[in-house]
Amino acid sequence: MTPNTLRSFASGLLVAATAMSAVYFFGPQSEASNSKKEETKVLSESEMKAELEENGFVVQTQAEWDQKLASTQKAPVQTQTPKTETAQKETAYRTIVNVSSGMTAVDVGTQLQRAKIVPSGFKFYKEVERRGVENKLRPGTYVVQSDMTTEEIIAVIFK
Repeated sequence: MTPNTLRSFASGLLVAATAMSAVYFFGPQSEASNSKKEETKVLSESEMKAELEENGFVVQTQAEWDQKLASTQKAPVQTQTPKTETAQKETAYRTIVNVSSGMTAVDVGTQLQRAKIVPSGFKFYKEVERRGVENKLRPGTYVVQSDMTTEEIIAVIFK
């Protein structure tokens, strides 16, 4: 190649790159980029809360959440047995089980055992596995009591 041919080729590349840049930056906008711009909107705090509640989410402030936890965390609930001569009052404990994404039935059983709701977390897991509902565990907050049967606990947590 001669120097003139090489210069002509380089000039052609430069002109082509300049033309493509101009079309890219100043050309018509595609529909995809226009729709993204329309979808992106800035919401105020009250608008965000209303939007989330409209879609089925529960929105609470940290103070509200702490108050709820404090009021239900291991609060003794008095239950009465049928009135007989030897009837005694039993104390049942209520606890909140927080199931987060990625937790398994073993983790739930461990939480229930720590809260003294079930005697053995492993036996609870085996019962869940025996029923075949271990895949029905969904993130959420569940309230269970120590006077509930294993069947009732599984029905509440594994919907």
